[in-house]
Formats: sequence, structure tokens, C-alpha cells
Amino acid sequence: MKSIPLLSVIVPAYNEESVLEAFHQRLSSVLNSLPMQTEVLYVNDGSTDRTLDVIRSLRMNDHTIGIVDLSRNFGKEIAMAAGLDHAHGDAIVVIDADLQDPPELIPELIQHWQQGYDGVYAVRLSRQGESWLKKITAHFFYRLINRLSGTPIPEDTGDFRLLSRRAVDSLKGLHEQHRFTKGLFTWIGYPQKAVHYHRNPRLSGKTKWNYWRLWNFALEGITSFTTAPLKIGTYLGLLAALSAFLYAGITIYKTLAFGEPVRGYPSLMVVILFLGGIQLIGIGIIGEYLGRVFDETKVRPLYFLKDYIPPEHDNKST
Repeated sequence: MKSIPLLSVIVPAYNEESVLEAFHQRLSSVLNSLPMQTEVLYVNDGSTDRTLDVIRSLRMNDHTIGIVDLSRNFGKEIAMAAGLDHAHGDAIVVIDADLQDPPELIPELIQHWQQGYDGVYAVRLSRQGESWLKKITAHFFYRLINRLSGTPIPEDTGDFRLLSRRAVDSLKGLHEQHRFTKGLFTWIGYPQKAVHYHRNPRLSGKTKWNYWRLWNFALEGITSFTTAPLKIGTYLGLLAALSAFLYAGITIYKTLAFGEPVRGYPSLMVVILFLGGIQLIGIGIIGEYLGRVFDETKVRPLYFLKDYIPPEHDNKST
């Protein structure tokens, strides 16, 4: 007797009431066609609209749905961690509810998992419905972090992917507060494979990722996976100090040898402001890392649950 494998689908949701029913309809159509047991974990990340009510309504008609209701909005990275903590599947898929990532790609992800891959990630060939500025900044961000980081992070790849049970168990052992999950997916290792697709525009609603949040997310990624900014600050400080010493030596030599008067107020202010700016940049970089160290030393839980309703699934065997 061989038990049928269980597939868990994790769906982080924050203020997605307008799209959840359409999303679940498409997802259910895909899952019902699979020769696997399935469960869907909706993680309500402190939504302020009717997202939780919609999820509860969906569960009344489909008991394979589980609800992980967080006590407040902790952010998508923490919501995904909560979903991984409560997923029991042999394979786990992470997908957003906005239908930019098609659920119809899940069977292909499963196919590669069955071939022995622990991670199957979806790479975007195109990103419809997004501004040219967002596309350009995302393009350069992935390439910048790969140059700075010692951990290769797949380019043009989001959170839509499949993970094996051992990959998820490894991720559950990482309790860091400042999480850049795209990097953690790669950092754990194990065989991984890419699947390419064209990303659709949002079916409804507005993206939660404004440029300020994207900027802070980029800082999380860079500071989580590389100390290169600290090294750059060090080299920049050394270069500025060397330039200042050379300029001071030249000024002293000209004054003693040729009696040339010392340059006046404008040149002095330029030098002071330049060196001061370099120092403030260096202090700011150190502050970013120090702030993250401060948060990690508190060892606070990643999240708190307001409610948890586990999914139900049949114990089938063949």
C-alpha cells in the first residue's frame, strides 16, 4: 500500500477580497485534476477589508481549505513563513492570490518535483500590467544583488514556486526577523529548476508594493545576503582620506615653496562637505546593519496567530 502524496498550496492574502473567489475557482479546477491529495492554506495577513470573511465563506464549501489568521499585518515575508509552518504536504506551492501567477502552471511544477527537484521556481518572461519604471528597477535589482551576494538568486523570479518537504523543513529552521525569502529559497541549496512563464496583470485591486516598500524590500535583500555595502563604505572612506591627505600635502608644499596663500573659504567648504558626506554615508550603512542586528537580538517570535482552522483531506491510499 502506497499513500497518495499530499500537495499544500500556500496563499498569502492581504486585502484581496475582490479577487479571492475567482482565484480559488481557478485554483480548485487545477487541484481537482491532480492525482494527489491537496490542501490550500490561506494566510490572512491582518487584512482590513473582507478578505477573512471571503476565505471563511470559501471554506464552508471546501473543507480542504485551511485558514491561518495572523494577529496583525506582519508583511508578506512573515505570512509565507507562517504558511510554511502549517503546511503538511509532501510538496508545497507558494502562490499569490492576485492571479498574476497562473495556477495552471502548478502541474508542470509538480512534474519537475517528481523528477527529483526540491525547488521548482517560476521565472517571468514578461510582466504585463506593470510600469516601465518598476520593470527596469526590478531588472537591475536582481542583477545588482547577484553581483554583491555570494548566494546566487534567480533573476526575474518571484515567490511563485514549488518546494519539497525537506526544503520546507530546512526553511522552517531559519528564524531571522529580516527575511528575504527569495534568497533563503536558494541559500538552503538542494537541486532546483526553473520554469518560464508570462506574468499576467492583476485581475482586480491594487498592488500593495509601492516604490517606498520596494526600496525597503531591496535594502532587506542586500543587507540580508551581503556585507558588500560595508566594504564599499570602507573603501570609499579610505579613498576620501587618501585624497584629503594628498590635497593637504600639496597645499602645504605650495605654501612653503612658493609662498602661495592658502585657498579661501569656498575650497575649504567643499572639502569639509565632501568628507562630511562620506562619513554620513558610512554611518548610515553601518546603521542599517546595526538596526538589523538589534532586531535579531530580541529573539521575538516571527508572528502570532489570532486563529487557525486546519484543512481536511481524505486519507487515501493505492
